[in-house]
Amino acid sequence: MSTVGLRDVSKVFPDGTVAVDGVNLDIGDGEFLVLLGPSGCGKSTILRMIAGLEDPSSGEVLLDGEPAATLTPRERGVAMVFQDFALYPHMTVGDNIGFPLKVSGQTDRQDQVSEVAGALGIGDVLARRPGQLSGGQRQRVAMGRAIVRRPRLFLMDEPLSNLDSQLRGELRAEISGLVRELGVTCVYVTHDQAEALTMADRVAIMRRGVLQDVGTPTEVYGRPATLYVAAFLGSPRMSLMEATVKVVLDRYVALRLGDQELHIPWKDLRARAVARYHGERIVVGVRPEALLPVPMDSPGDVLRGRIRHMEHHGHESLAFVDVGATAVVVDEMSTPTNGKAPATRGLRRFIDRLVGSPAMPDGHRDNGDSSVFDGSGSGGRHSRKPAELVVRLAPYPGVNAGHPLAVAVRTDALHFFEESGARIDVGHR
Repeated sequence: MSTVGLRDVSKVFPDGTVAVDGVNLDIGDGEFLVLLGPSGCGKSTILRMIAGLEDPSSGEVLLDGEPAATLTPRERGVAMVFQDFALYPHMTVGDNIGFPLKVSGQTDRQDQVSEVAGALGIGDVLARRPGQLSGGQRQRVAMGRAIVRRPRLFLMDEPLSNLDSQLRGELRAEISGLVRELGVTCVYVTHDQAEALTMADRVAIMRRGVLQDVGTPTEVYGRPATLYVAAFLGSPRMSLMEATVKVVLDRYVALRLGDQELHIPWKDLRARAVARYHGERIVVGVRPEALLPVPMDSPGDVLRGRIRHMEHHGHESLAFVDVGATAVVVDEMSTPTNGKAPATRGLRRFIDRLVGSPAMPDGHRDNGDSSVFDGSGSGGRHSRKPAELVVRLAPYPGVNAGHPLAVAVRTDALHFFEESGARIDVGHR
């Protein structure tokens, strides 16, 4: 077993691309840590630096507390599982699994190969070649080849991305259960938040090479450190709206959302944290679980609007309700290129040329981003549009696009962010 430490690790490629920017991270012995983020955010580069396949441009990688710079990939005792399986097509399944043992000079390999194959449910296909296997079986073979080495550290680079959704769900449970049974430290890279939240002991969320947030799945979902993390996690995603803060001393703090208001009672300690922004704009985030459809004339903290469109998912329907507020939309895919946003497709390409993105909070680097409201800076891309609350309804709710809808809002479940994108810390409910 092994611990991993990253100390101010950065990676800059010869063309000037900053893949990883000053990352500090500790991974405990036997921990299952997931690196989560969109494509191009530096996840795989971190994995390759831990494995010794890439050298950091600056900073230090530690294994068991000792610098790893002088260790070759073989000496680091790591086993990697890749997205594309990387099996030898001319070898049988048994030979593929046993190949690391053969390279290390072990002659009695059959028992170890059979034991690993049996644990992975592929003991009956040892005589076949990879081309005769399904995608799930090939991924199990790749897992077996890594496990048979008895490594100190597992590194997995999006191992389920090429599989269908049902098979991904099955293998998620198998991989997480097997790794925990072996007690081996594991660093797992994915862009799929469902994998991250269901498999990880802790999740580290990346954006454009910068570490945004680290914590248990409950912590990063319940108290996202930045506006970006709040927008990235959750399905359906959190609704993010501009709000103007008004304090009515000893009574409540009002959040002005377009022409409507929500009130946080003064006795609620959360109100004191938000009251510091009296007269200013902040970002208010609300997840679907904080919303409840109510009659249009209901009193209390209710937002009223009109359904813009519906999504039917069989077990539930989602209503997207325009409440007259202004949305803050975070585009996590953006990557600056020479100070300009790269070209993309369709309407997004046009919007990207008009808007900017927010700064990172204290303790994080901003990469040139600025306010979420003024759109200044060249660092990233945010756009503003009418806010839509995502409301969960019954499978056949009897309403459609264009119908009015009122929703009661649990103010104790709201999330608050400064215009810089930093979380306004009001505690965790």
